Amino acid sequence: MEVGVVGKPNVGKSTFFNALTLLDVPVAPYPFTTVKPNRGVAAVRTPCPDSERGLHCTPGNARCVQGTRWVPVNVIDVPGLVPGAHEGKGLGHQFLDELRPADGFVHVVDITGGTAPDGAIVAPGTHDPSDEVPWLEEELVHWVAGILGRDFDHHAKSIELQGGKVEEFLHEKLTGLSIPMSAITQALRESPVDRAHPARWSAADRRGLAKLLLRVAKPRVIAANKCDKVDRPAAEALAGALDPLPVVPTSAEAELTLRRAARADLVDYAPGASTFSVNDPGKLSAGQRRALEEIRGILDRWGSTGVQGALERLIFERLGYVVVFPVEDETKWTDSKGRILPDALLVPGGTAVRAVAYRVHSDLGDHFIRAIDGRTQRALAADHPVEHRAVLRFVARR
Repeated sequence: MEVGVVGKPNVGKSTFFNALTLLDVPVAPYPFTTVKPNRGVAAVRTPCPDSERGLHCTPGNARCVQGTRWVPVNVIDVPGLVPGAHEGKGLGHQFLDELRPADGFVHVVDITGGTAPDGAIVAPGTHDPSDEVPWLEEELVHWVAGILGRDFDHHAKSIELQGGKVEEFLHEKLTGLSIPMSAITQALRESPVDRAHPARWSAADRRGLAKLLLRVAKPRVIAANKCDKVDRPAAEALAGALDPLPVVPTSAEAELTLRRAARADLVDYAPGASTFSVNDPGKLSAGQRRALEEIRGILDRWGSTGVQGALERLIFERLGYVVVFPVEDETKWTDSKGRILPDALLVPGGTAVRAVAYRVHSDLGDHFIRAIDGRTQRALAADHPVEHRAVLRFVARR
């Protein structure tokens, strides 16, 4: 899966990306520091099942730290988008297409109101941070509607004449956007468009449908960044203005500082934690001590930097993903090499176990017989929906 980090220039988007991935993409106080998409790998947390049986896991794709598994997630940071991006303004036109495979978006907003629409830094409070959300949504809507509208009338008439299904027509049109058929069906149910006569749809109809598709298939979480520079009422006001979109106060700069300090073994810090400890105060310069004390104040005030929490709210709450632990021995929870719970996979909640088997290996899906629940030893049919933190063995014909 892939998460897109989006927003206008200079809101801390690349710092947010760096904090999640510990990559060092350029960051500077002027618009369009990022001029090409950056890709990296972040991770989300879930408790490791090994403690349930007094085992010690042997992590493969997902490291385990003190009983917490860190499951990898692909992240893409695109150049800042500005109003009119879908028309080619700023650097947005070519980079909107980079967001095609994204399953959802973390929209980074400058909660201080100190960034102009074009990304220029201005005095805090100059702009209403809630204004950053609807215009970016409109850019995404125009982008999807534009893809939908290419040769639309011609193909829509053919669908009507041949008696085709509009859902399949839309799925084919939007195949590059990673929008599942279930999302298309749901959006059509909620849309007032005439499903039997797509040739009658206006441009406004297509935009309305595009908006529904984005809401269903590519949900967003708002990262109210630079929260260290505002008080709690400002965050509450933004959350109220953007309801029902989730708003998570974040300080990407603080999170990046802590992760880099932890990598340098200066502090003991787990991403998303509410506190940290200094390993050896004597190794810190006076400037480093001041910076860490300021960050400690941010954690005391907000409970965390919010960066890890924003990603996890998108993955687990908005997208509804769950973690699955595939094994080859359902009693010992091991693979063929004897490794305990080596891998952890993120899949959409409710996914059928056979579909999960395909994720592990195509042969397991092709020759699927049943799955076995590692906790209950119960056999599961192909269409059984997978549950969060399930330990599963897949049985297939040889």
